[in-house]
Amino acid sequence: MKDLLKELNACKEAVEWAGDKTWEEIYNSCHRGDWLLWLFRKTMKDNEANLRLLTLAKGHCANTVRHLMKDERSIKAVDTAIAFGEGKATREELNAAAYAYAYAAAAYAYAYAYAAAYAYAARIENRKQTADICRKYLPIEIWNIGGNK
Repeated sequence: MKDLLKELNACKEAVEWAGDKTWEEIYNSCHRGDWLLWLFRKTMKDNEANLRLLTLAKGHCANTVRHLMKDERSIKAVDTAIAFGEGKATREELNAAAYAYAYAAAAYAYAYAYAAAYAYAARIENRKQTADICRKYLPIEIWNIGGNK
């Protein structure tokens, strides 16, 4: 796994954390949802079903900081991402919300910065929460890693 992460240009912190862990150990113990989302995107089979699952997981991760979103476009973008992931919105609707989704991503990043500045424990908890969300919506069986290739 360490070689794969290096090949994919994973950040140094992720490579060091992964160490000599197996894929299953990484999947089950990863404490950062952003790392899991990134890795799924880098390794997923490029098809509509995986895009929907990835978008669903991203939407639910962004939804963890909904309370920090001040712009209605951000909230609508998160809702559209979740709806697309659930098969209740079309690709066209998702694309129409793409500009606003940038606001949602910014709110998500803002939440990390906010938590870092004011509540380190909250940031750590949010990372764990989003990692659990990723494991819920991106089960290990669908990953294109290890024995699942």
